[in-house]
Amino acid sequence: MRISARADYAVRAALELAASRDDVPMKAEAIADAQDIPHKFLENILNDMRRGGLVLSRRGGQGGYRLARPAESISIADVIRAVDGPLVSVRGVRPPELSYTGPAESLLPLWIALRSNVREILDGVSLADVASARLPAEVSALADAPGAWVNP
Repeated sequence: MRISARADYAVRAALELAASRDDVPMKAEAIADAQDIPHKFLENILNDMRRGGLVLSRRGGQGGYRLARPAESISIADVIRAVDGPLVSVRGVRPPELSYTGPAESLLPLWIALRSNVREILDGVSLADVASARLPAEVSALADAPGAWVNP
């Protein structure tokens, strides 16, 4: 599985907003500087997140961006979906919409299982979990498993 730069930047920007104090709007420039994200690229990402209902924006001197909901209620999957669409697709198609024949038929349940596991993990981790460095135990266990960081 490949996480796009767009998704990575979106999650990092959302984490900056989750960690901000007192629900004070943050300027895009401040987020970009804090996370070393190209400012113009971040503006487009924040607009997608706004359209996706994850952030609110306000113009003006006291303006900026803030989360539209508490960080506890926004999953990492929500952020990725807002900027990249479905979490797992094969050639741009969701696995349940695929059709295989012959020896490749068993690929379909494999892709569906992969999609299910990715969704379970990313839907089960909130911005608050990551911002507070308290991942769910089952996610931490997977990350700490022997060989988890070894390239195959």
